[in-house]
Amino acid sequence: MAFPLRSRLSLFAPHFSSTQPIHSNATTRRSFLPVRCGPRDKRGPLLKGRVLSTEAIQAVQALKRAQRTDPSKLDDVLSKTVGRLIKSDLIAAFDELLRQDHCQVALRVFSAVRSEPWDKTDLGLYADLVSALARKGMTEDIDRLIRDLEGESVIPCDDKGLVRLVKALIAAGRAESTVRIYGLMKRSGWGCSGAADEYVAKVLSKGLRRFGEGRLADEIDLEIGKLFRGIMENV
Repeated sequence: MAFPLRSRLSLFAPHFSSTQPIHSNATTRRSFLPVRCGPRDKRGPLLKGRVLSTEAIQAVQALKRAQRTDPSKLDDVLSKTVGRLIKSDLIAAFDELLRQDHCQVALRVFSAVRSEPWDKTDLGLYADLVSALARKGMTEDIDRLIRDLEGESVIPCDDKGLVRLVKALIAAGRAESTVRIYGLMKRSGWGCSGAADEYVAKVLSKGLRRFGEGRLADEIDLEIGKLFRGIMENV
């Protein structure tokens, strides 16, 4: 079931025609105005296929309420709501908070996601969070997020979310964080033994040049050139 937007119904009483006299045995003619339902705010429509359980909806509502009325109670609400959600509901709640641009709360939920024993580094989630933080001008939080990611021993360089994360950082104008991601990619084996994607390399190289990091961009171009020449020679 899609996440329900609050709707307002306008109900109208039936209107009796005054052009004809009313007789006890006459058929009463009625006309009705159409009832229209729509969102009460300016948020966009839910994306097709977006699914939130009742538990995820209640968690989102409770977190937003706590942030709005008494942020000091947010930790308590987090433990009582988010801590009880299964993986799919937790991710769905996080996505919905981002969609509504509740980035401060989404950051707290993201921390809860990262602390779960089932969590594996999902660069797609990082990309979504960076894009949302950029929309809100929360650039320091973006840099802090990437510094935290550096604490990972390795990242999955074959993750489709990698190029999305690189694009999001470049679009947000975060030069230092982009350089950090490149360093983390190298540490994770990117560019070695064929573990590289030419498209990621082109996006990263172009972004680094725009940030004035020509030396690193040249390094990427050289590495990817050697890698693919070697592949062609072995064909």
